[in-house]
Amino acid sequence: MIEVVVNDRLGKKLKVKCLEDDLVGDLKKILSLQLGTSPGRIQLQKGGSLLKDHISLGDYEIHDNTFLELYYL
Repeated sequence: MIEVVVNDRLGKKLKVKCLEDDLVGDLKKILSLQLGTSPGRIQLQKGGSLLKDHISLGDYEIHDNTFLELYYL
């Protein structure tokens, strides 16, 4: 189990527990429940690169305490 830190750049930092085998789309679903918005309106980036929903967190080399940027569409 890993903990990912998500910054929405509006003053909110969320810590989400997930697995490295989880897909980015799964992470978006967890975030949407915490934020009260739909997963389709969430865009995640790591180091300026857009993360695609069908790729796992491990494939993007997202490990424990990795910081991601969250943008609303």
